[in-house]
Amino acid sequence: MSSRPEELIVMFEELADRLNIKLVQDKGDFAGGSCLIREENFIVVNKRKPLEQRLKVLAREFGKINLADVYLVPALRSYIEGS
Repeated sequence: MSSRPEELIVMFEELADRLNIKLVQDKGDFAGGSCLIREENFIVVNKRKPLEQRLKVLAREFGKINLADVYLVPALRSYIEGS
């Protein structure tokens, strides 16, 4: 069962919230990625990029985190592991 891109974005937002990661969606001249500022984790996503590209950035960055003990909706886990 695959989810629509809009649903995946919401799932990523909820996951970021649960993991205490600030998800910043803004416009600018950048590709997007993760960073650590003053002990706070951020993932920055460029709102000007197509939805699929934004999802790939989120999947890549969350794929760097050990999510083995974190409950994920199966569609989200499969998207992260498949990217």
